[in-house]
Amino acid sequence: MTEHADHHQHAYIESGHKEDYLKRLRRIEGQARGLQRMVEEEKYCIDILTQVSAMTKALQSVALGLLDEHMSHCVADAARKGGPEADAKLKEASDAIARLVKS
Repeated sequence: MTEHADHHQHAYIESGHKEDYLKRLRRIEGQARGLQRMVEEEKYCIDILTQVSAMTKALQSVALGLLDEHMSHCVADAARKGGPEADAKLKEASDAIARLVKS
């Protein structure tokens, strides 16, 4: 079994949150289409940048919500069990946080 496939076994999005994430991602998708339109119509650069910033914040909000779910379920479960899986889950979460901070 590949490491990637193993992640799917441990995926956990709390019931009720999935639809919220999907709704937010659809809104972000709409923002991306709006940005494309703004560029096509050669809108004022600062207005485009303002929308990019809003979209970035929306994506970060989704990422933080998913990270919180991952920490409170997958990482917490692995930490209770201990051993190499716990170390791997903590490293994985730490790496994800580092990627978010850099973005």
